[in-house]
Amino acid sequence: MTAASELDSEDFLTKTKKRELKAAKYVLRLEAEAISTLADQIDATFAHAIKILHSIEGRIIVTGMGKSGHIARKIAATLSSTGSPAQYVHPGEASHGDLGMITDEDAVIALSNSGETSELRDVLEYTRRFSIPLIAITGRTESTLGEMADTVILLPDVPEGCPMGLAPTTSTTASLAIGDAIAVALLEMNGFSANDFRVLHPGGKLGSSLLRVSDLMHRGSSMPIVKPTALMSETILEMTSKSLGCVGIVDSGKLIGIVTDGDLRRHINSDMRKVTAGEIMTGAPATIRVHALAGEAIALMNEKSITNLFVIDDDQEALIGVLHIHDCLRAGLV
Repeated sequence: MTAASELDSEDFLTKTKKRELKAAKYVLRLEAEAISTLADQIDATFAHAIKILHSIEGRIIVTGMGKSGHIARKIAATLSSTGSPAQYVHPGEASHGDLGMITDEDAVIALSNSGETSELRDVLEYTRRFSIPLIAITGRTESTLGEMADTVILLPDVPEGCPMGLAPTTSTTASLAIGDAIAVALLEMNGFSANDFRVLHPGGKLGSSLLRVSDLMHRGSSMPIVKPTALMSETILEMTSKSLGCVGIVDSGKLIGIVTDGDLRRHINSDMRKVTAGEIMTGAPATIRVHALAGEAIALMNEKSITNLFVIDDDQEALIGVLHIHDCLRAGLV
């Protein structure tokens, strides 16, 4: 932020009525209180809900109307992205055929602060008719939803942030937090790993941050390698043809050295017709394990001010690939 924009912000704040700022802080503190209260309320009822959701063979169906519907969509998305297949079903559309999306192998999470959302009626009755587990997220246990559910996760008794007490604010924040808690609890039970997360998030910054060296490295015939006895004419040809700016020196399948552009410059006065790769190589080159995160490779290259890393197997013996900084750039990691 520039000095001018900082002055503009300060000027805006001085002109803004204290009442509006007070209202904003009030809402945030109220919602923080709701989540804190919710954390203290987590008990065997929540554990029972998690047990139900973990035991089903089908999907987790999440439903709600209005603002609760928006929260339900987000909960379904979070569950799906963390290893618990889920789907949002609009309660209004459910009454016109979308009940067919719900099977007897599924479980339903229904959101309604009041517990009396009329649009949910057909979904609730459908779960009772076909013995489909029903979990309620509601502010009232003694409501239609609360009484029909197999288990109730109760929203904290904290007022809405709206001065009229009408606009869903505190209740929707608490519902969203419960959804996150359910997703992470199931994630733990399912043993969902970073690699699993990467499979479901191949795109964007999240996906690229979980790429491994094995996903990006050059292998097989695309690796620039020669024996230590190779003449430099052969070595330079290998370096040029593979276009990675280096050649690995390999003896009995193990990496023993590296020849780079820099090594060539340092030996520019040598008779390259007679010199071997083993004579001018740099020994003990930097390497990285094949299953290391690509981010680790970037950090190592930055630390050592190099542009290539040879890749070895997890036993740190056999050479199996080479990674160039440009490979990481193309993947959006740098």
